[in-house]
Amino acid sequence: MWTVTVARQALKQINRLPSKVKDSLIALIRNIENQGPARGNWPNYGRLSDGRYHCHIKKGNPTYVAVWEVKDKKIRLVEVTYAGTHEKAPY
Repeated sequence: MWTVTVARQALKQINRLPSKVKDSLIALIRNIENQGPARGNWPNYGRLSDGRYHCHIKKGNPTYVAVWEVKDKKIRLVEVTYAGTHEKAPY
């Protein structure tokens, strides 16, 4: 079991998301908690070059993405660092 935290900035972003996108993000977080940070079963999942991961939590226009990173493999800690539109994603 992994522990997932949400960065302060990401929490502000999540509060501005549409409710269906929030629901998808919550499902993603539950998925990470149960099965770990590598989530190949989500659309457009990918590992970024600096050890972070991302995937689309809603396709279409606008596309919403989530970005997370492993903070500590030993204690299984993951932090969501971004949740918002694809255009503003930090990658």
